[in-house]
Amino acid sequence: MLTKPAFRKVEWLARDIAVERRADGTVVLKSRIPLQAYETHIPAYLAKWAAQAPARIWLAQRGGPDRQWRKLSYGEAKRTVDALTQGLLDLGVTDGRPVAILSGNSIEHALMTQAAMQARLPAAPVSPAYSLMSQDHLKLKYLFNLIKPAVVMVQDGPAFEKALRAIDLTGITVVHVLRPCEGIKSVAFAELAATPVTAAVGESIAKITPDTVGKLLFTSGSTGMPKAVINTQQMMCANAAMMMQVRPRESDGPIPTVLDWMPWNHTMGGNAAFNPVLVDGGTLYIDDGRPMPGQLDETIRNLREVSPTYYANVPAGYAALAAVMEKDEALCASFFKNLSIMGYGGARLPDDLYDRMQALAVKTTGERIVFYTGWGSTETAPTSTGTYWDTERVGLIGLPFPGVELKMVPCGAKYELRLRGVNVTPGYFGQPELTAKMFDEEGYYCIGDAGVFVDPEDALQGIIFAGRVVEDFKLTTGTFVHVGSLRTDAIAAATPVVHDALVAGQDREFIGLLCWPNLHACRQLVGNAEASYEDVIRHPEVVACLRKGLQAHNASTTGSSMRIARAMLMVEPPSIDGNELTDKGYINQRAGLERRAALVERLYAGKPGDDVIVL
Repeated sequence: MLTKPAFRKVEWLARDIAVERRADGTVVLKSRIPLQAYETHIPAYLAKWAAQAPARIWLAQRGGPDRQWRKLSYGEAKRTVDALTQGLLDLGVTDGRPVAILSGNSIEHALMTQAAMQARLPAAPVSPAYSLMSQDHLKLKYLFNLIKPAVVMVQDGPAFEKALRAIDLTGITVVHVLRPCEGIKSVAFAELAATPVTAAVGESIAKITPDTVGKLLFTSGSTGMPKAVINTQQMMCANAAMMMQVRPRESDGPIPTVLDWMPWNHTMGGNAAFNPVLVDGGTLYIDDGRPMPGQLDETIRNLREVSPTYYANVPAGYAALAAVMEKDEALCASFFKNLSIMGYGGARLPDDLYDRMQALAVKTTGERIVFYTGWGSTETAPTSTGTYWDTERVGLIGLPFPGVELKMVPCGAKYELRLRGVNVTPGYFGQPELTAKMFDEEGYYCIGDAGVFVDPEDALQGIIFAGRVVEDFKLTTGTFVHVGSLRTDAIAAATPVVHDALVAGQDREFIGLLCWPNLHACRQLVGNAEASYEDVIRHPEVVACLRKGLQAHNASTTGSSMRIARAMLMVEPPSIDGNELTDKGYINQRAGLERRAALVERLYAGKPGDDVIVL
């Protein structure tokens, strides 16, 4: 038997977990290791590194006609943030009304967020899709009515003109970075950043407490309307400390360096990716690329110049990256040079993709690189568990961090997961009735996710994510279908041609799958970089790949609860306005199936059409 190459060394926190097993079958997991100390608020870390390493680069982003890196040091950032803070204080907002940021990731977005926190005004980053993709702007108008911001920032006024005109700007100061929007009064970011700083800035910072609201992050429920999740300073600082504690850094190692594209309006990008870099005094390169057709080239260009110490992406991003790196040794050398960990989230990482990435790592460095993932939600700041050990298994959500209690309540063949800890939100802004429903009788947050043990007799082996509790259904045979695990397994089996899917079958005789194609991968498969969605879903190579993958999935399962009988590829992408796509970027199963009821009927037709793949 061949010995696998060793993993590149990572110092992990010990898995010292107390396991409480109750008479009713409930299991409670908690780390015996206390949570380490952390600062009172996030801006304290900016002040720390501005004092200790003022010349070190904190943020970098490409810009200008030649798309060169614009770099900002910790010292420069602190001076600008203080000036912006003074500018916000001079506006006279004394009632804690938020600063809403409608545009995506940028250096100015980061600086305004820190300034809002220093002025004790919650930063409220809004999904750009609500402004740029929505046709009716209903969600944008709803949340503005909910949080009533005092300030609204946009990167470029004309790009957000329709959104700005859709909302009532009475009493709101609009701030633009690049260009103002004609006919809408606004203040230039540069003007605000030139405000002379007074003692009021230091006085405001001194008044920040652990309970001060640092951010409002928006999430979507089954209704599809945004909820504003309160993120206190303590939540964010504690969660960053948890992530740092389970993976202690080497003092003599390279400066923590991250290249990341995940949107800051989402908790994974804005908290889990952004905050630890700041806490660690590292450098964050803002990646304007995306794991999508036509946008991957920017990421590839960046990775030729930036050698990250930590890199995270969604499985589709790794699939696209692997395809390029398998033909480019120089890119591999740059990517793996300083890399200690690869993180993934959003979906289960397919086994074959895991193997491909490890093969590239071994070929380049002689070592394997640990794949890491965590689990949580916007309400938990976000990460509450993680795979903080050298594991080869994908699909895990790990074990609870220090300071987190994980309660597992029996729910059929799996457990409903609940969380309690310093990283859990006190509630939803302006919605006390929803807040009251969040917690159980012991104060655990009912997240709505499910999980199972890898080994019921050995909790230290970790927990496997098993989907959303409310998504599960029964077939007409009475067989219970666990949608979460089936969906991730089916997508993994159908890689690389399927990006996401809806699982149908409630009150039906068998399970059907409505699939969104991975356009980039399908184009590669058919050898046509310009092929449309309509072209690829009918192409024999794509259909054959999907059929083969799902047949292999069916062959590896037993029983009707996991067997997929029919599948169909869809042209129309998930709809923001139709509530199919949540603000987290996740698929809303219920809304998707309701909106695509006609496709469901075609999937289950007595005589299925040519577009239905019968397995």
